[in-house]
Amino acid sequence: MTSLTHIAVQLAAEKKSAEVTDWAARIGWVVGLLLFIALVYWLMRQGWKWRAGLQSGLPELPQAPEAPGEPLLAMTGRYHGSTTAGHWLDRIVAHGLGVRSRAELTLTAEGVRVERPGAADFFIPAAALREARLDKGIAGKVLAEGGLLVLTWEHGGTLIDSGFRSDTAAGHNDWVTAVNNAVPTTTQDQITTTEGAR
Repeated sequence: MTSLTHIAVQLAAEKKSAEVTDWAARIGWVVGLLLFIALVYWLMRQGWKWRAGLQSGLPELPQAPEAPGEPLLAMTGRYHGSTTAGHWLDRIVAHGLGVRSRAELTLTAEGVRVERPGAADFFIPAAALREARLDKGIAGKVLAEGGLLVLTWEHGGTLIDSGFRSDTAAGHNDWVTAVNNAVPTTTQDQITTTEGAR
């Protein structure tokens, strides 16, 4: 009986000693993990700056005129970014075009005004619009087929695709119809031919 008591006491002592934590090792792992996260963040930031440098030739974005005209269509939703037209993974980050945000779009006879809380607003003049279509993805965002409204426009000699998603996706079709009716057919044919060649 005494031997059983002795074994029980030994097991209890071993169990108690197992609770000791190596705090130095644990702190080392936490610090290492934090440094790794900081390094990844820094590399991502450097990549963003590098891409912005490559796109430095893109002129400043147009600003909306003081009298933009009577609104023809309006939409609230999200701005998901811009890419080089026809290359849905070639993100454009210059002048804040890479910043995702909430957005309010207003179509007038003068063009499309894009207001973004927390990010720079921009304006797409009517003369710069080339096409509107429904798509499923743009750099960093993939949705169901037809879940994204893409406006193709020209700025500084570069064709740009800008992706938007309305809070009520049913409104996308109205935008496609209105924008494409405002763009000359010859311009739309040129866009289609260029994308087909790629």
